[in-house]
Amino acid sequence: MNILVLGSGGREHAIAHKISQSSKVDNLYVAPGNAGTSDIATNLEVGVNDFDTIKEITLSKQIDLVVVGPEDPLVNGIHDFFLNDSELRNVAVIGPQKAAATLEGSKEFAKEFMIRHQIPTAAYQSFTAENLNDGYTFLETLQPPYVLKADGLAAGKGVLILHNLEQAKNELKSMLLDSKFGAASATVVIEEFLDGIELSCFVLTDGTNYKVLPTAKDYKRIGEGDTGLNTGGMGAISPVPFADADFMHKIEEQVVKPTVDGLKKDELPYVGFIFIGLIKVGDQPKVIEYNVRMGDPETEVVMPRIKSDLVEVLKAMADGTLNEVNLEIDERTATTVMAVSGGYPEAYEKGKKITGIEDIQNSLVFHAGTKSVNGEVVTNGGRVMAVTSFGDDFGKALELSYQNMEKLHFDGIYYRKDLGFDL
Repeated sequence: MNILVLGSGGREHAIAHKISQSSKVDNLYVAPGNAGTSDIATNLEVGVNDFDTIKEITLSKQIDLVVVGPEDPLVNGIHDFFLNDSELRNVAVIGPQKAAATLEGSKEFAKEFMIRHQIPTAAYQSFTAENLNDGYTFLETLQPPYVLKADGLAAGKGVLILHNLEQAKNELKSMLLDSKFGAASATVVIEEFLDGIELSCFVLTDGTNYKVLPTAKDYKRIGEGDTGLNTGGMGAISPVPFADADFMHKIEEQVVKPTVDGLKKDELPYVGFIFIGLIKVGDQPKVIEYNVRMGDPETEVVMPRIKSDLVEVLKAMADGTLNEVNLEIDERTATTVMAVSGGYPEAYEKGKKITGIEDIQNSLVFHAGTKSVNGEVVTNGGRVMAVTSFGDDFGKALELSYQNMEKLHFDGIYYRKDLGFDL
């Protein structure tokens, strides 16, 4: 098979790495890819939302299967683009159609979906500039902290958790009237705050059948002790130690099954990954959000734990026969630590030379924001590189990741040294 992976981050490198291990792959392409994917695949200089050029590549490279990494092209309807084109409609696409991708594209849509299908989640209301005063009144009925979410896509940064009522009102005004997150915050969802510990559950579905992938927990804040600004993710651990068999049974019965059944009932065609952001409140799971693709950096710990041939699994998803494949998982713990550019998640510089990659042993290195320039690997994003390791428990796995992270060098390198502190 000829396979195309769309995206350029650590998630896409991890997916491409797992695909490259399959004997069923003839040619593997990543668009646009990064310096890491170029070692295992052919990078193609094309943007993930440039559907016309993606069509040209799909036809010229005789692509059989497209795996969509990021959310943007899914929300913009890339799967529909393939289905509606007579030359492309027989090419398998892993990723939901546009209507189903609204689960991530709109927080309000997702909340309505959860309420409709009795999936446990926080109480909420949504507001626009027209009913700003109603938003103020609703905030006054809640206990702090106050949770404000931009309805649309905001690159993982559109959620504010505030402890002061006046500050919450000011931020609501800033989001609705001053477009703090651009068009993404034209509608704002205000939720009750759920107190508990977060985890991510990943599901594969062909639209009818499903398989539950290993759980993971990521660390979003830039600062140690979960302080400072939100990022795309500073590291992750899989499996989550507190998610025992009983809790996983609750997740499957109360969340996973009603989600997959709900998509079918609502006629939202879905072939792909479902990322379910959960919080454990007492002994009960509640859904914080849906993403319609794998998470990053969780993919860098979930993908390496899959022992089955990923291409077989992806093909079964596309064919509607996911129930016929066996998903084998490595029992060991995997951890990943993300190295980021100095200044991230605010202003940072690119083009810093990276050294020490070849010195890393017994760990996997997944490139996120990198590119090759004149034979050298340089930084090309805020999150630069993830070091993933296995261990009998998360402590041993993290120890190895940190040992190897010390061998990496670039100007301004920063990474959190306290992952797992809350476990």
